[in-house]
Amino acid sequence: QVQLVESGGGLVQAGGSLRLSCAASGAASGLTFSSYTMGWFRQAPGKEREFVAGSSRSTWYADSVKGRFTISRDNAKTMVYLQMNSLKPEDTAVYYCAATAGLYYSSPRKYNFWGQGTQVTVSS
Repeated sequence: QVQLVESGGGLVQAGGSLRLSCAASGAASGLTFSSYTMGWFRQAPGKEREFVAGSSRSTWYADSVKGRFTISRDNAKTMVYLQMNSLKPEDTAVYYCAATAGLYYSSPRKYNFWGQGTQVTVSS
């Protein structure tokens, strides 16, 4: 099994930046980690969980975060990051790291493994 743990969330004013980290362990270690598609999702109160960014053989983003967020990964350290710049109040949500063996999946139901989430709050 793959264990995922997010960190780096917090409170920030609109226009500010945060970097989220996701540490993978268990089955997602060593060379195995590089074969996983990694995704970031977010869920605000009363809303569905939505795709934010993905990384497999390339990276892709939700339209709402393009130009502001950047997903990256360090396969040797089995880490995934989400750099969030120019944050807006509508970015406020619990952010989740997820993993799947597939390619270019944006639907949360395609992901097998999930972290516990980290809260991001953007004040206006």
